This record gives sequence, structure tokens and C-alpha cells, in this order.
Amino acid sequence: MVMGPNGAGKSLLLRLAHGLLTPSSGRIAWSCDHTPKQAMVFQTPVLLRRSALANLTHALAVNKVPRQHRKQLAREALARFGLTAIADTPARVMSGGEKQRLALARAWALSPSVLFLDEPTSALDPAAMRAVEAAVQEFHRRGTRIVMTTHDLHQARRLAGDVLFLSGGKVREHTPADAFFTAPTSPEAKAFLSGELVE
Repeated sequence: MVMGPNGAGKSLLLRLAHGLLTPSSGRIAWSCDHTPKQAMVFQTPVLLRRSALANLTHALAVNKVPRQHRKQLAREALARFGLTAIADTPARVMSGGEKQRLALARAWALSPSVLFLDEPTSALDPAAMRAVEAAVQEFHRRGTRIVMTTHDLHQARRLAGDVLFLSGGKVREHTPADAFFTAPTSPEAKAFLSGELVE
């Protein structure tokens, strides 16, 4: 879980790690021989002006999944995220929660090793947030490495295995979640957890 105050660099870190941005200095290195297969879900889902099903089949086509497998994989992903009933619904008329679950279904269909989630529940009501959190836990059970940003301390306590805390564009703390929430070591993290303004 990546946490920190507004402007700390959380979203920037995810975009750099996912390869959407090129660092102005330094480099992004993975601790494996190759860059792992990745997907990213944004705070506001990026969807095509197509049906839910067509959004998924298009993503599968772009990722070179053979044509004969696309619809089946897309339908399985829609079913997994409770979206079968709206398979033919245009994305533009879906609710915020449905759009976010569709973005997660698209990521699921691509079977990433790493999934980046940039505040995926910040604009959702409690029921939609629970559905997205359940989906995140399903990815984790599947073996996908989750890198997620959130401002919601309760959500972080529910989902985090470890916490990377940023402030002022710097990593101030990287520790198991239990240790972070019970005994943070950096002054910035202590202030953040107590609800104080952190620069």
C-alpha cells in the first residue's frame, strides 16, 4: 500500500513504475530478469465508448490474445466481477462502481503479475467500495502483486500487507502494515496517522 499526503508523489510513483512516464533522472528496475506483465486501474476508469464486453475484447485484442479466446475470457471476467447483466451496456451510462469493476475485470482478463491501483475507491459509495475491495483481495489470492494508493486509513488497515509511506516526494518509511499502524518511525508518518497536516 502506498500512502502519504496529497502531493507526496504516490500517483507519480505508480505511473513511473507502470511505464506511463519516463523518469527525468534515475531508472525503474525490477528485481527479476524482465519487466513483469502489468495492468493499471486509475481513480477515474479509462474506458472506451463501447459496451462492457467490447471494452474487454478490445483490451484482449491489443494484448494479442487469439481472437477465438477473447469473448470467452471477457465473459468469464465480467461474470467474476458481477457484470454479466450489463455486458451489452455502453460504458458511458454505467455507474461509477460499475465502471471501476469493469476496469478491474479488464485487468483480470489480462492476468497481470503486478496490478497498480491509483485510489480506485476514492469516488465510490460504501457498497461499491466493498465490491472493489473484494476484487482486490481476489487478485491477491490469485497471486497478483498489488501496488495500491489510498488516503483511507481504514481501507489500508483492511488491505495492506506492507506500507510504503511518501512525503515530499521521498520514501519516509517502508514497513509491514501492522508495524506502520502501531509504531510508525518517521515523524511524517506519525503526523499523518494522527490526522495532522504533513508537507
